[in-house]
Amino acid sequence: MCRSIKTLRPPVLPEEATEEEIRAAALQYVRKVSGFRAPAAHNREVFDRAVEAIAEATSELLDGLEVRGVAARAAG
Repeated sequence: MCRSIKTLRPPVLPEEATEEEIRAAALQYVRKVSGFRAPAAHNREVFDRAVEAIAEATSELLDGLEVRGVAARAAG
């Protein structure tokens, strides 16, 4: 998979993942799946929408995870 995507949940990450870290992971995922480091102008909109959707899904995932019975992130 994407080796540059790091685990964003405790205890691997000592504190809550930032929006920047979540978006960076989403960007790396979209780059890997699409095969484009930077999309052509005609693909920019769909590329950016995918990054945002994946970042949102990642935030929801991290918000809902429980690690050893404790919520991984504080309810926002």
